[in-house]
Parts: sequence; C-alpha cells; structure tokens
Amino acid sequence: MRSPTEPSRDELVAIFTQKYGPIENLGWSPALRWRFNYFNPDDVYEAVLAQLVGADTQWLDVGCGRNIFPSNHKLSRELADRAQLLVGVDPDETLNDNPYVHEKVLGTMEDFEDGRAFDLVTMRMVAEHVADPESLMASLTRVTAPGGLVAVYTVFKYSPVPLVTDLVPFSLHNPVKRILWGTEPEDTFPTCFKMNTHAALADVFERNGFTERLFLRLDDCRTFSGFKPLAYLELLARRAFNALGMHYPEYCLLGVYEKTSAQPG
Repeated sequence: MRSPTEPSRDELVAIFTQKYGPIENLGWSPALRWRFNYFNPDDVYEAVLAQLVGADTQWLDVGCGRNIFPSNHKLSRELADRAQLLVGVDPDETLNDNPYVHEKVLGTMEDFEDGRAFDLVTMRMVAEHVADPESLMASLTRVTAPGGLVAVYTVFKYSPVPLVTDLVPFSLHNPVKRILWGTEPEDTFPTCFKMNTHAALADVFERNGFTERLFLRLDDCRTFSGFKPLAYLELLARRAFNALGMHYPEYCLLGVYEKTSAQPG
C-alpha cells in the first residue's frame, strides 16, 4: 500500500473541485474558502484516503453510518468502486442507509471478528466517541493486516467546540448542531474525548504495535460556515493566527498508523 503523505495543493484542488464544481461557478461558501486559500479538514482527509485506496485495497470503515464522506458523495462512490472490498461496521442502524459499503456489519468493533485482515481501516469522527480505547485497540490490532494502515480523523480535545461540548448536557447537543450545521438527531452521539490529542493517539497506537506514518493538525473554520459574515471573520482570524506561526484554536487531528508489530509491546 502507498505510504501516506500530506496532500499536495494539486490533490486538494482536485478534491475541492470534485465536491463544489468549477472555480468560476462556486457557491458563496466554497468561493470564500477559495479566496482565503483554505481547504477544510474534510478536504484533507478525503485527499489522504484518495491516496491510500487502490484496486487491491481491503478496506474496513469503522463507525461509517450512512456515509463514507458525508460532504463528498462523488468520492465516496469513486473509492467504493475502486476498492476490492469495503466493509462498514457500526452499531447504529444508520448503517443500513449506506449505499457505498460492499458489506454491512451492524455491531461494535469489539464484537467484529470474522477472521479477515484488512490493509486499510478508517475511523472518521469516531475516536471522540470511544469510551474504552484499549478495547478498541485490541480489535484494531486483530483486524489490521501486517503492514496495514489505520487512519484516524477526529476533533482535538482542547479546541473550543469540544470543550463546550463537554460542558453542555447531551440533550442540548443536537439543537445546537442543527442550528450551526443542520445535523439530524440520529447523527448525534455522546462524546468521551479519550483519544483526542496527538499524545494520546501516539501512545495507544505505539503500545499496540503500530508506528505513526503521518500526523496533521487541520485548522477547522467550519463553526460558522453557514453564516456568511461570521464565516468571513473566522477565516480572517485563521489568517491572523497563521501569520503568527500558530494554528487556529479550533482544529482537527488526522493520524495514519501502520501495523509494524505482530504483538503489542
């Protein structure tokens, strides 16, 4: 399998135009991001996955729900058709609505054990919901082939939105998410944030026989993406932080880990 690299600008532009169309015909939101030369965390995650999925890829998508890439259905179909096998595992019944995975396993990773080993395992916005990282890692170790990769895309624990999420009762999560991003109730789940720092991810993967091959911190300017004046101010603030050599305070984590040891330790 190809080793993951930080996506080039050309790779990001390819994902961007696939999602939003020709630059001259962009809607106001992607046009604003283009103006600021900003590619959001989803764009980067999708570009990395486009690198990794080949014709012989045996791919397990953990916690995928109804979509592979919720903001990029074209790439979901392209990579699902490109992969040799794509299995989706999720305990939530939204998995039944997923049109892309070749096989659907309605259950938890801890219970998934059918003897197969996968050379690519993906966890898109899943790590923040994991209550027992060690149990998850035991299952990831079991299902990942030697030399296989696990890609983890998640939020940073100490970004403003996760910090507020930790303080707000779960019953209020969806009403707020619906206002900001139009999220449906069935797509909102309790959060734990036990694997949501670089140190936590590096530690738990290293102790279980994995080596980090790529790690990116991805500025996340989507909090007010549905409100044009606020979206502009958010991107302007990011530019100021970056000019000072700093990340925008709200950011996501993307780590890719290779299984390099047969046994943890």
